[in-house]
Amino acid sequence: MSLSFLEPRNGRSTADVVKFALWPIAIMTVLNRVLVRAVNGDITDDFTPVYRAALAFLNREPVYNANFDSVDPHYLYPPGATMMLSPVAVIDPERARWLFILASTVAIIAALYILLRIFGYGLDSVAAPVLLFAAFASETVTNTLVFTNFNGFVLLGEVAFIGFLLSRKDLWAGVAIGLTIVVKPILVPLLIIPLMTRQWKVFVTAIGVPVVITAIAWPLSVDPMDFVRRTAPYLLESRDYFNSAVVGNGRYYGLPEYLIFGIRGVLGIMVLASLWILYKYCREDRLFFIATTSGLVLTAHWLLGSLGQMYYSMLLFPLLMTVVLKNSLLRNWPAWLAIYGFTCYDRWLSGRFYTAGRAFDYMRTTFGWSLLIIVIFGVLLGRYLAAKKDERLDRGIEPDYLLPDAGAGKTTKPA
Repeated sequence: MSLSFLEPRNGRSTADVVKFALWPIAIMTVLNRVLVRAVNGDITDDFTPVYRAALAFLNREPVYNANFDSVDPHYLYPPGATMMLSPVAVIDPERARWLFILASTVAIIAALYILLRIFGYGLDSVAAPVLLFAAFASETVTNTLVFTNFNGFVLLGEVAFIGFLLSRKDLWAGVAIGLTIVVKPILVPLLIIPLMTRQWKVFVTAIGVPVVITAIAWPLSVDPMDFVRRTAPYLLESRDYFNSAVVGNGRYYGLPEYLIFGIRGVLGIMVLASLWILYKYCREDRLFFIATTSGLVLTAHWLLGSLGQMYYSMLLFPLLMTVVLKNSLLRNWPAWLAIYGFTCYDRWLSGRFYTAGRAFDYMRTTFGWSLLIIVIFGVLLGRYLAAKKDERLDRGIEPDYLLPDAGAGKTTKPA
């Protein structure tokens, strides 16, 4: 038997070496997260409330009867989502959970592949194992699988939405985001993108799909109005536990309301200014504009809204992927310090430095999201001021040395 395929060959590129090294590491990381970490589960269990609600729906029993005085995971999805998720209760809970984990894994991997293609890469590129390993090593993918929640499918819907927007398949873009909105409205802020790019057809299906599914599910539910009376008000509350939003952590640590409001206001002004610069000077570069704007508005939504949880950060993968673009806003170390804060699986709880370690562990997501907004604002503002000083705003804000081949209507190519 020949083992020559293991023999190093002269002329291998650095990229080939990285691929050979990372593919087995990435695949084993995926298997560990799926077969061990996810199957083992955790004290946080997002799947059981879904299974119970689906079973109640199939048996024509009340669904929206949770006790919101406890801190256990609650079932918070609307009737349309209950109908869509009801097939999970056809089999026993354990096998249903395993199948849900498998389906979620497939959805995440499919989303990562689409993301690669959007940015011009294939499975033969070094970016493929890097992206797969980085995603499954992160807290956001790991806990999505361990807690067994719906966010993997939301990521697939988001990436499909972006892909359809870029290819101007507007009705399909609306379908992709509309299906996620039926279950949880976490991607609703992304509808600002077709508003800014004037792709109006997106709204036909983005609104139509949830409306139609809800109309079908409403009469099939025993207690749909309890979702309106009991669950919806709870969703609008800003809780002070398991909440990385400014208001959540601020109230947890006892900050005065005026300071919480001030922090949110300052960061909100940065977000609005960044959106204006992106819209005014960057929207012709559609890949850069859509991917960057998506990450900015979602980060603002979680950080400045009523609820933000660390594993939501999976939905920032399109923004993080922009690092391969030559005019990316993330090619600096503060950006990746921020990204470490909300993606890394490290725990900072310390037996020796209990108070400091606990505070850092609880606050790192809030700090990471905040720093990301500050970095995006700072880079865009710096480019804008430099272009204004050089009197070339009419040609955009990217410096000539950054995009030497820049031209009207060109889309940035990965570097």
